[in-house]
Amino acid sequence: MENKLINTNNNDYEVEKHPSIKGVQIIEGKNNFPISWLNQQGYCEWQIYLQYFKDIQVGPTSAMKKGTKVHNELEDKFKETAEIATFEEVVKLSKETKTLSREVFVISAENGIRGFIDEIQMTPDEFIIIDDKPGTKPYNSTINQVRAYCLAFKEIIGNDKRKIKGALRQRGTDNIFWSEEFNEDVEKSIKYVLNRMDGLFNGTKPFIPTKNKNKCRSCRYQSYCEHY
Repeated sequence: MENKLINTNNNDYEVEKHPSIKGVQIIEGKNNFPISWLNQQGYCEWQIYLQYFKDIQVGPTSAMKKGTKVHNELEDKFKETAEIATFEEVVKLSKETKTLSREVFVISAENGIRGFIDEIQMTPDEFIIIDDKPGTKPYNSTINQVRAYCLAFKEIIGNDKRKIKGALRQRGTDNIFWSEEFNEDVEKSIKYVLNRMDGLFNGTKPFIPTKNKNKCRSCRYQSYCEHY
C-alpha cells in the first residue's frame, strides 16, 4: 500500500458566505454545509439552530478535545511516510496498486455538502471511504455522515465505475465496525436527508428537537434551550 498526501482540494467554485447562517456557504446558488453537521442533525436539530442560526458559542467537551488530539496524532503519523500527489494522480495509481490517503477534501455543489474524509483506501476494484469514530455503535447520524462523504466522492471521480464502500472505524484502531456498499438505494436515502437539511436552511422545514431526555442532560446547549 502506498500512502499519498493529496495536495489539491477539488474546489474551483466561487464561494459566498450565507448572510445569516454561520458556516453555511452559497455555491452555485445553493446552500452548502459541512458534512459533520449531520452528526448534530441526527442527535438534535435544535443544536444546529442554536449554534449556527443563533450563533451561541459553547466550549468543546472533554470527549471532543480527546477526539481532536487523537485525530491530529494519526494525521501527523501518516504524514511521516506519505508522498505528496494530486487527487488525479492517486486515482490513476490506484488502478494498479492500493493507495491510502487521509484528510481528503470533497465537495458537491449539486448536493450542498463539503468536508474532509478521514481516510480513503483506493484499490483496483473499489474505493473505501472511512470515517473514524470514538465508539463502536453505528448511529444513524454517523452512518449519514459517511454516506454523504461517499456521495460527494462519487461526484468527484466522475465516470470511474469502481465500487464505492462507506465504513465506520473505531478511532485509533483498525476495527471496522460498520460498512456498506454505496448503491442507488443508499444514495436516495442520503439525498432525502440532505433535502431536509436544505429545508432547515431555507425555512421550509422546522427544526425538530430531540425527545430523548438523556441527550438533553448531556447537551452543551441545555442552558440556552427552550425545550430543555
